[in-house]
Amino acid sequence: MRIGVLTGGGDCPGLNAVIRAVVRRSLASGHEVVGVHEGWKGLVEGLFEPLGLREISGILPRGGTIIGTTRTNPYKTGSVDRVLANFREAGLDALVAIGGEDTLGVAARLHREEKFPVVGVPKTIDNDLSATDYTFGFDTAVFIATEAIDRLHTTAESHNRVMVVEVMGRHTGWIAVMSGIAGGADVILIPEQPITVEQACAELRRRHERGPDFSIVVVSEGYELTYESGERRLVGEEARATDQFGHVRLGGVGDELAREIEQRTGYETRVTVLGHVQRGGTPTPHDRILATRYGLKAADLVLEGRFGRMAALHGDDIVDVSLEEATAELKTVPPHFYDVARAFFG
Repeated sequence: MRIGVLTGGGDCPGLNAVIRAVVRRSLASGHEVVGVHEGWKGLVEGLFEPLGLREISGILPRGGTIIGTTRTNPYKTGSVDRVLANFREAGLDALVAIGGEDTLGVAARLHREEKFPVVGVPKTIDNDLSATDYTFGFDTAVFIATEAIDRLHTTAESHNRVMVVEVMGRHTGWIAVMSGIAGGADVILIPEQPITVEQACAELRRRHERGPDFSIVVVSEGYELTYESGERRLVGEEARATDQFGHVRLGGVGDELAREIEQRTGYETRVTVLGHVQRGGTPTPHDRILATRYGLKAADLVLEGRFGRMAALHGDDIVDVSLEEATAELKTVPPHFYDVARAFFG
């Protein structure tokens, strides 16, 4: 059997660990593995590279992906026929698609409409894929964000400032909530549980009036500035620059929020935007292990001919679920989890 493997969407710590596991399991079973370069673009344009033991040597701790990635959507570009043709011409029998909702959404549709032999691995630092408890890359992103919050505490306290930390999270606030709780944030703003700017400022005033005179605010990039008047505004949306999956390029909510806080409270406020730092570099041990387990499961699903499935974590067990189920809806932060964070506001 000749097995292709691709990584799509944003880069993520742990991608190379998955590739390594897929290759090791497949080679041990007597099969070949071919890397598809640059996500779905590689199948559109026929960009392939054999992956053997030499190619995967030493990649376990490396960030990024050795086979590259893009946000190419073959359905958007009308390239599905080219995907199918290049797949056949390369002599591939199956594909392991490693990605988030967009990459796996394409995989699910290909399997549904074309009976395409594909299995999925859940990758996103946002942890927003349903049907799995955790995605790899998330633990690393939370670790990086928490470390940044810890460091900002000392500057905030030294200068009696409010420090706003903008973290990734387009539709969900998992990184903000988890790093905010771990880092002792005083206010956390996320897309799913939007408190108003006025409420956030009231929490900060309450904290500063009783002391101490500094605060940490964590905000997801996808948080809509929400006001008691009912107005809501998603910063960056007005630019309307979208990728092939229709996502607006976000960014800037931290700056806007910092200005609002300083104007409304009079507290000196600064902002730190973590941006791509959160998804680059070496994966944590947790993500290396989870990614490795996912890769082994994906290879096993291919060898068993169980296509249209995705490796998933349920409790401590690696199981498989349907790609349709996995991409049906986003996994958002539930109210009871956000209540844990709110217990420490102000």
